[in-house]
Amino acid sequence: MLKRLKEFFKKSDEQIISVPTQTRAQFILKLDDMVVGFLDFEDGEWCFKYSDSFKEQADVYYPIPGFPRLDKVYRSEFLWPFFKIRIPGLKQPVVKEILENEVIPKDEVSLLKRFGFRSIANPYLLLPPTPAQ
Repeated sequence: MLKRLKEFFKKSDEQIISVPTQTRAQFILKLDDMVVGFLDFEDGEWCFKYSDSFKEQADVYYPIPGFPRLDKVYRSEFLWPFFKIRIPGLKQPVVKEILENEVIPKDEVSLLKRFGFRSIANPYLLLPPTPAQ
């Protein structure tokens, strides 16, 4: 019984499809009123960089785990765990219903836009791209 429950709530990458390479998106990562950084997806690649305002506050705030260097532009073809944990398990009935009712594609950009705003794992907010972006 416990095994079935674990499987039910387990996240599975098999459910998430690849982001179309022509997709472009920029998310803004905030902490309180400060812009911490930017998460971009373009040409099939994820990119994260800190904002200038966060860099100026380096003596007050710690870097995000997994992104220790403030001056580096991080690039990856895979979404980092820090952001990926914001995507709920797609097997959850409530999530399934939302995906069906709102006709949301099951790619990471679309799922972050819909579900990524808050995470119980950290205090950061991830603001989705505005329509003009």
